[in-house]
Amino acid sequence: MSTGAPVLRFAPSPNGRLHLGHAYSALLNADLARRMGGLCRLRIEDIDPVRSKPELVEAIVADLAWLGLTFPEPVRHQSQHMDAYRAVLDGLIDRGLAYPCFCSRGQIRAQAAALEGHPHDPDGAPLYPGTCRRLDPARVAGRLAGNAPHTWRLDMEAALRIAGDRLGYTAFDEAGTRWVQAAPARWGDAVIARRAVPTSYHLAVVHDDAQEGITHVVRGQDLEAATDLHVLLQHLLDFPVPRYRHHRLILDPGGEKLAKSRASQSLADLRQAGVTPEQIRARLGFG
Repeated sequence: MSTGAPVLRFAPSPNGRLHLGHAYSALLNADLARRMGGLCRLRIEDIDPVRSKPELVEAIVADLAWLGLTFPEPVRHQSQHMDAYRAVLDGLIDRGLAYPCFCSRGQIRAQAAALEGHPHDPDGAPLYPGTCRRLDPARVAGRLAGNAPHTWRLDMEAALRIAGDRLGYTAFDEAGTRWVQAAPARWGDAVIARRAVPTSYHLAVVHDDAQEGITHVVRGQDLEAATDLHVLLQHLLDFPVPRYRHHRLILDPGGEKLAKSRASQSLADLRQAGVTPEQIRARLGFG
């Protein structure tokens, strides 16, 4: 938990090798923590049991050490805290703020295609139309008892009735701070857990930020829209709301965001090619 000093974190997922974008975020978090007289934690976000690999956790630690970064122990591994996430999820279910959804992604796309002008969420996915929100309770219980495939969705309408319309957060950068009004409704009834994994990125990250006393969240601009949903969850769960900074993304020569899924050149590739940590730091503006 927080001791009063600023606490930041770098939180990679072990589903691929770190690239320059990760290096920039890790270095920025560490630099800001040092300048603010605080500390920066490392968190391993390994809730995906299929894509997360132990050898990639080791590679993350090795890459960060190569960059000259060290972090306080213990390092939090999300896969070790599933019971805690389950308890948070159960609390939302008990309060009528989450419900099971039995629709497949294909069914949701088909439902959206049938509705002219159907809206999409900030990630480009069609907003869930609420098909399972008001299913007969007996039918829901039967399908859950039969272990039918399902996700758990946040009931956005119910959540906003509790949270009201004045949700927001303090954004910070070199120029100072500003208040940002949150608009979580644009995410619709977002998925917050799955059948096999009792959490999602959204639920786990707000829980862990609260548990670790994170006061300042510094991450890429690609997660700026998700912050609206995170602020809502923090309000519902009575968690503190950190200050947020959404930094620039590191792009490839074609102007595309670096990504593990696109096999962007990794730090390991650069190291093997003879690039030094000092050159990486200079290239990213930390020379």
